[in-house]
Amino acid sequence: MTTHEHPPAPDLDSLDVLDSLVSHTTVHGIPTLFAPRPGEITAGLFFRVGHVDETLPTAGLTHLVEHLALHRLGLSDLHYNGATADTYTLFHVTGGEDEVVTYLNSVCAALGNLPMDRLETEREILRTEAGSRGKGPLSPMPLWRYGAQGHGLSSYDELGTWSLTADQVRQWAKTRFTRDNAVLWLTGDRVPDGLDLTLPAGRRLPTPAATSALPVTPAYLRGDDGHLVFTSVLRRSTAAAVFAEVLGRALFQDLRQKGGYSYSAEADYSPRDADSATLTAYADALPQKQDAAVGAFVDTFARLRAGRIEQAELDSARGKLLKRYDVPDLGAALLPSYALSLLTGHRILTPEQHRDELGAVGVDDLREVAREAWDGGLLQVPTRGADWAGLTPAPRFSPSGVSGTLHPSLEDDDVTLIIGEAGVTLSTPGGLVTVRYDACAAMTTRPDGARRLTGLDGFQVAVEPTLFGEVTAERIAVLDKAVPAAAVVPLPARPAAEIPQPRDRQAPAARTPADESKQTEGQRAIGRVTGHFVLVTTLATLFPPLMIALVVNGIQESPSIRLAAIAGFALEFLLIRAARNLYRTGQPTTPQ
Repeated sequence: MTTHEHPPAPDLDSLDVLDSLVSHTTVHGIPTLFAPRPGEITAGLFFRVGHVDETLPTAGLTHLVEHLALHRLGLSDLHYNGATADTYTLFHVTGGEDEVVTYLNSVCAALGNLPMDRLETEREILRTEAGSRGKGPLSPMPLWRYGAQGHGLSSYDELGTWSLTADQVRQWAKTRFTRDNAVLWLTGDRVPDGLDLTLPAGRRLPTPAATSALPVTPAYLRGDDGHLVFTSVLRRSTAAAVFAEVLGRALFQDLRQKGGYSYSAEADYSPRDADSATLTAYADALPQKQDAAVGAFVDTFARLRAGRIEQAELDSARGKLLKRYDVPDLGAALLPSYALSLLTGHRILTPEQHRDELGAVGVDDLREVAREAWDGGLLQVPTRGADWAGLTPAPRFSPSGVSGTLHPSLEDDDVTLIIGEAGVTLSTPGGLVTVRYDACAAMTTRPDGARRLTGLDGFQVAVEPTLFGEVTAERIAVLDKAVPAAAVVPLPARPAAEIPQPRDRQAPAARTPADESKQTEGQRAIGRVTGHFVLVTTLATLFPPLMIALVVNGIQESPSIRLAAIAGFALEFLLIRAARNLYRTGQPTTPQ
């Protein structure tokens, strides 16, 4: 997606075509839309700032500003609230004219003078709120697609609630919650008197360019039992919105009505930014029907990609989208979507223009959208995999590791932690998981020495001194020095019961106490050695030709050459074993 460093301010002239439905003006420098509706006034103040603008260490910063801005309103019978989304923050209210004016004035005044005496309390409230929400089957999808940044942050806890300072919060409010980064909308035939929406000057912020943690699509990942989830990113268009309706209806018909595999089977089209939208499809299934549900889902998508779409399916989807215009006070109903489009720079269509576009969508258009959606898709399956459907496994391991000191797991002989000058690597039987310091999204720290590093690509390595051999204060200091200060998030001390301890391992039957002592010393020695992978492997590769040359050229003629050959083969054995240990691969710790 292309963005501009300094995008133009919201263009009210683009709304001139809507004069019969929506009026527009400017209030204290804020573009304002209004349309009549009987009864109480509903108003909303949008700001173009949300989760995507934060980093993992500051995640929750926008949400915290929203909470602080509403604190002074206290308890009230007035219906009001705030909401922080991926790309925007909204303050909204419904009430009488005086109540709406008081609310909007109070929000703007608070944004310029946040009650910092409430900072710690509101941070704790946000952590409590996050703990009560839980995580659904769709929650991992953003991190797998985007990594630990931008749109991927919605998959993560709000780490900033532990460490954000008053200065950070004030600066965020001053630079993001500005009159040039806002749009106001309200129902009514005029703007109420008495509005004082004084906000600092600024600029409209573009939506950050989307990142990608998927080198290849379509891709799949293994998820929880009972849930099948598909997401894709599409170009925003009327045809794409129609396709989402067609897909949802087709999944319901094929997976529930025909197959009986699912109870819920649906699809959704949600704008992501000015140019792109997210397509999401979901289906549930009992354990014994999961394979069948996945197969039916893939078959349904294949049918749509081939253009085998009945005219009745298209007409039904088109009819549902047209119903949005069959409402009283249409202008007032369209205000939120028009205001958000104005804020993000998306095109604004009149109802007549949208109806014409809906009428022009044909089966060929839907087939092209279906192919675009599948080609960029990420499928979370509750079964073994989806290679058979032409999907590639989403990366579960890093392409390479780092060199450094080796710290064997105290729980599993096949797991090794490597702490190096460039990053950390966890090596287990499946592959390597690496977080490099220069690509570290965040590192949480505990007073007991624990460190958890999350890479921008979403991979995560936990450094628990109690679970790995010889993870000394000196080795932890390497991490603390190498990770950029802006990425460090200090966490409070854990109760002793929460500090992980190694599980008991059953010792080999033939091992004696003397063997145990030797093994312990050996582990300590390994922990002090740097992991020169390339050197060890090179030596292991060069020794066999050398030994073969000795055998061919003189092993029968000289006792000394015979001894050299025997020693060489023994050293080769040790090198192969060392290379195997150094290159042991492992299971990744993906972000939660």
